[in-house]
Amino acid sequence: MKRYPTLQAFSGDAGYQGTAESFVRDQLKLTLHIAQKPAATKGQFIVIPKRWIVERTFAWLGHFRRLAKDFEILINTAENMIRIAMLRLTIAKCL
Repeated sequence: MKRYPTLQAFSGDAGYQGTAESFVRDQLKLTLHIAQKPAATKGQFIVIPKRWIVERTFAWLGHFRRLAKDFEILINTAENMIRIAMLRLTIAKCL
């Protein structure tokens, strides 16, 4: 966690229970918050808290051609493409 010293916790859905939860706790010494699905009646749409933020961001990033698929070979290049896309989205929202 030398790269991101201010990181205190992670969030995930029920698919990350178990091994990911224990890895984050034991190896990274951080907390993994698992979002539980609220009880819904049949056919009713319920927003899972915090998860919609991630899903919306992935949808925004999917509009950029180089981020629509995993084209990048180096992780640093992929991270920088995400930064460029987010800068572009932020600037567009400010104008």
